[in-house]
Amino acid sequence: VHNLYGPTEAAVDVSWHACRRGETGPVPIGGPIANVELHVLDEQLRPVPVGVPGEVYLGGVGLGRGYHGQPALTAERWVPDPTPRGPGARLYRTGDLGRWRPEGEIEYLGRIDFQVKLRGQRIELGEIEAALRDQAGVADAVCTLREETPAGARIVAYVVARGAAPSSAMLRAGLTERLPDYMIPTAWVFLAALPLSPAGKVDRRALPAPQIERMAERVAPRDGDEQLVLAIWREVLGRDDLGMTDDFFEAGGHSLVATRVMTRLRERVGVNLPLRLLFEYPTAEALAAALRAERVRGAAPVPAGTLRRASRERRAVAIDAAGEIAGEASVIGGTR
Repeated sequence: VHNLYGPTEAAVDVSWHACRRGETGPVPIGGPIANVELHVLDEQLRPVPVGVPGEVYLGGVGLGRGYHGQPALTAERWVPDPTPRGPGARLYRTGDLGRWRPEGEIEYLGRIDFQVKLRGQRIELGEIEAALRDQAGVADAVCTLREETPAGARIVAYVVARGAAPSSAMLRAGLTERLPDYMIPTAWVFLAALPLSPAGKVDRRALPAPQIERMAERVAPRDGDEQLVLAIWREVLGRDDLGMTDDFFEAGGHSLVATRVMTRLRERVGVNLPLRLLFEYPTAEALAAALRAERVRGAAPVPAGTLRRASRERRAVAIDAAGEIAGEASVIGGTR
């Protein structure tokens, strides 16, 4: 059995992979056939290292010349070959995301069309999907960006399990070892199978909206500080099911929402609390204890006028100076 890959603009097939008995994990699209070139390039048409995602480009004598009667579209998809192969040499940009494997074959990761931008970061959803498929107990996975929560847009992972379904906490921990914090899904949906279109491709429009993942063993607040912290969390995250021992980030929080939480805490208690506290104490119980400790320690009060400005602007940077937010970057990545 061979896995063949090829767009119409080049040939029926431009690459091949001989499937082996007992092979597990994503099946690569393989290496090029004779007289065809495969490239994985970044946005500046530079080759990317092995294992790094990039766009798949095709070259060689099997390449078509363009779209008939559509010069603009031809110029967009057929680009000058950046290597010195002679005048007029061109590459075809497939719009497919892939990465080289160590054995010299390309693994298909999805379409560049599924590249999204979340809180200023450009994200290849196919890279997250590939990392999920590499985890034990995952047969297939698809990720989308959905904007339907008070906390803003979030990455949702749809997972088809192989055998006993792994927990979302296990999958999240596995991804954290390979991907940056901003690429970790904050909502999880486990399906028996991914919905397919008549053409046999994943029908992303048919993926169900994620249901709120109920946090286990909800613990009620025991004093005024805990009630205040938990009320702000529920308000900002739009979740009434949160308890004192739930993790803020596992419940859908992220760095920008964290600044809103700390801004509202400052408004309510009048104490200048550093943003890093939420990353160091990510449960409502621990944050309330940190709040009490800051009071005892005699944290500086919020300067006059700052609370009014924060209430008017309702944005995180109202109280956090740009320097403080920049300084928290390492904390965000290191204490999750």
